[in-house]
Amino acid sequence: MSIEARQLALEALYEADQRDLAESPLELPGRAARLVAGVLDNLASLDREIEAVAEHWQVHRMPVVDRAILRLGLYELRFEPGTPKGVVVSEAVRLAKLYGSERSGSFVNGVLAKLADENHR
Repeated sequence: MSIEARQLALEALYEADQRDLAESPLELPGRAARLVAGVLDNLASLDREIEAVAEHWQVHRMPVVDRAILRLGLYELRFEPGTPKGVVVSEAVRLAKLYGSERSGSFVNGVLAKLADENHR
């Protein structure tokens, strides 16, 4: 998948989170639209899994960008089996470094690496 689809999906998820919307306010091309719809349709279960491994963090207290990236990455890990886990984690970390704080990359890496581990489930 192209990074552009992930970036567009991230922007839409960020916007939806900021506006407390159940759907994306942005019109998106194919892959990005599917990712955003999938995340929003599975939000409660994604958040439960993230909280289960994010030590000392509740999803609603995470920075919005980190939260959106984690949701997107976990959605890909669980529902997009054609994408290698390492690619999903790597791209999520890249987005976190690009859009998040200086600690976002390591935080996203730690959480998604745990979630990618099949023994976690």
